[in-house]
Amino acid sequence: MKKKTIISQDPSFIQSINIANDWCKDWDDDLLSDEVLADRIKELIKTKNGIRGFFAYALSDSKCTLLDKLPSSLIFIFRERGGHVVEITIKNLFMSSAQILNHQKAKNFEYAERSNNISERCINLLKELDTKLVTKEIKKMLSEIDNMGNSFDNQVKYTAEQKNFIREKINEIAQ
Repeated sequence: MKKKTIISQDPSFIQSINIANDWCKDWDDDLLSDEVLADRIKELIKTKNGIRGFFAYALSDSKCTLLDKLPSSLIFIFRERGGHVVEITIKNLFMSSAQILNHQKAKNFEYAERSNNISERCINLLKELDTKLVTKEIKKMLSEIDNMGNSFDNQVKYTAEQKNFIREKINEIAQ
């Protein structure tokens, strides 16, 4: 195993995805302990690109079981990073929930299942994070939901059906 540390103090989004991919594979292969992985992730998620890349990979790759297993050392790091982790997780919950409906309407059930997996990972992670922070950020984002949408620039707004489905998914956090 070659040493896989962060080359740059500010890796790009794509570099962050690749770093997360390498580390997740090493962790799945028992080449990295939970604690070492958590220490590495702590460094990666200090930057905007790092946190975006990490979560883009860890939430979406079905082979990466890290966010399914949620080792306690990783939860500690996520709680330490606080609002940044909460915000990106809720945004991913909103987007993936809306995409479930889009994929179902297009009869693309494989993608609908992938989006559902992301949504479930987000819900499970949010249950482990600081309740007050999660509640505060959810209230804030729900108050802004009419200005949010299915595209990166929010040009295509969420439909009423998607907004209701997102609210249903949010309610699952309390269960």
